[in-house]
Amino acid sequence: MRPPVTPKERSTPEPTPARDGANTPGSGPETASQSSSPSSSESSSPAREPVTDLPDPPPVRSGRRALARPGVPLLVALALWAYAMRYTDVSRLDDYGLVSALHPTFWAGLAVLTTGFWFTVRDARRPGAWPAAYVLGLLVMERATQAVLYPTPLYAWAWKHEAVIDHLLTAGGLQTADQVGDMAVYDQWPGFFAAQAALQRLLGVDSAAMFMAWWPLVSSLMLLLPLLLIYRTFTEDRRLIWTAVWLFYVGNWVGQDYFSPQSVAYALHVGVLAVVLRRFGRSAVRRGRPRQAVWTVVITVMIVAIVISHQLTPGMLAVCLLALCLSRRYRDWVPLVTTVVIFLAWCLTAALPFLSAAMPDMIRSIGDVGANVETGYGATPTGTGAIATSWAARLLSGSVLLLAAVGVLRQRVLRHRARPLLLVAAAPLPMFAASSYGSEMIFRVLLFMLPGAAFFAAAAILPKVRTLADAADAAAQEAGNRRATGLAKVRRWGLGTWVPLAALLGGTLAFVPAYSGKDRINYFPPQEVALVRQLFDQAPDGSLVVAANRNYPDAYASYWSVDHYWFLDDARSHVDRIVSRPAATLASDMAGVERPARAYFLLTQGQLANSEMNGQLTRAQLDRVQRSVAASPRFELVAENGAGWLYVLKQPGRAER
Repeated sequence: MRPPVTPKERSTPEPTPARDGANTPGSGPETASQSSSPSSSESSSPAREPVTDLPDPPPVRSGRRALARPGVPLLVALALWAYAMRYTDVSRLDDYGLVSALHPTFWAGLAVLTTGFWFTVRDARRPGAWPAAYVLGLLVMERATQAVLYPTPLYAWAWKHEAVIDHLLTAGGLQTADQVGDMAVYDQWPGFFAAQAALQRLLGVDSAAMFMAWWPLVSSLMLLLPLLLIYRTFTEDRRLIWTAVWLFYVGNWVGQDYFSPQSVAYALHVGVLAVVLRRFGRSAVRRGRPRQAVWTVVITVMIVAIVISHQLTPGMLAVCLLALCLSRRYRDWVPLVTTVVIFLAWCLTAALPFLSAAMPDMIRSIGDVGANVETGYGATPTGTGAIATSWAARLLSGSVLLLAAVGVLRQRVLRHRARPLLLVAAAPLPMFAASSYGSEMIFRVLLFMLPGAAFFAAAAILPKVRTLADAADAAAQEAGNRRATGLAKVRRWGLGTWVPLAALLGGTLAFVPAYSGKDRINYFPPQEVALVRQLFDQAPDGSLVVAANRNYPDAYASYWSVDHYWFLDDARSHVDRIVSRPAATLASDMAGVERPARAYFLLTQGQLANSEMNGQLTRAQLDRVQRSVAASPRFELVAENGAGWLYVLKQPGRAER
């Protein structure tokens, strides 16, 4: 029997078949409530189309115990995480990085958290705050773990960015346009560094190292609001929204969230897409030009911040906006033209010195898809641990993309309703043919595809979206299930519950090796930091620092006054000469430094780990280099600790072995 028709059902028009342009971007909760009022101007407009999915039923109003029950797994998970943080030892990391060092209670806590989230989010009667609390718990366990465990910030690149900020604060500016070198990319895109220098002064701290360990958590939180706005544009189903957010964070192992211009530029990129998807559709334009002008100013400010901070993100934003223009619903050229004009203006002015020098290589890479996606020498995982964590990352990304494809095929309503989001997800793919981006283009493309891919991946593991057309059938089925006994319970806890949970749990656990599996490379113990700082505290201006590679903390300290030479970046033939006759070859390379400058040779555990795990030189080969330098009379040991060695080249004239 058909259930009684509620007043809301009577005031809602019958649905029409979904098609491109049939549903407006503003069909979120605020516009859904407008459509239920016959006196609303929007509902009476012939251009207004009904929403295609129903909002969740209101939360159950019951006792305090029932309301607090979903929080029990969350509290248990966080308690297990806190216990694991206390008893995890990171002093001896192996080739599996943080994976093998974590206390077993961490994995138990992550499993409890994921299970609690799944059973909370799939119950639409629960208050909406609980899925949000679980996502915040996930971010703490994913992004705060390293900040809690490691006494020093991760990533050589983060330390490099801290050096740029230090130079900006010390010199009052970055290098001039004619000093095009290894740091030119930062000189011509200084937005992030200027903002961080201002933040550092505002906080009154001596160095960005005081807070950059927590940056992955901060930058991930910056993405939460724009993601919610994007997903709420295309559905009112809270299960789908929060599961998509969960899968986004789980699939975002690429590591752009560290202290970097990319982290902020990416958050702004997602923010621009959120504004465009919600405020630049056809119905949004009809609501009023003055309001549209305000949003144009908002996205213009965001686009300027992106353009002056990062090189790749404006291009990705442009192709995403171009893809949106392929949909009749978003055929508004203002955001795209604004992005292209600002991007070109910056490239032809402030960034022109760098682009002039890099343009020949950039032109040669266009169309060479094979070379643009290969990792190349020095970036090939080597060893059991490195290969295993690399495969974990690949399988995680592949699973999210496969689930997204299943979601597109399975959810017919979303395939039409969220077609703009599908276009945004596919738009970065042609960038494979544009550039290798330092052998990282494949990872960047995955990153920019992720907001859309996560949405459709969530649609694959959830029940089909509830439409107005089958609302009555759904209500009748629910009433019948309530009257049924054993069979209903079996169906409730059947494959539709456990298989999606297994997929969600597998992806959540796989995030840890994908994200933290290379911490042996990325973590620099306090001894290594102290050794490198001792070097730069005593190095006179004009000195030369020679190292195997740049994977050590403060590698770019005083980069404006001290030169660097990383011999593994040199031609392979010269690297072979260094391996065969280490002391003699290195002494010859370092001999051109004149007084009062000095020439230093630095070898640290971070360099050894990076070289060994990325297929450059083996540990035995680098040990041979160190022993040869130690035995040579041309070199003098300056400092040594458990994390490395520091030598200085003596004045020429003495024989060498």
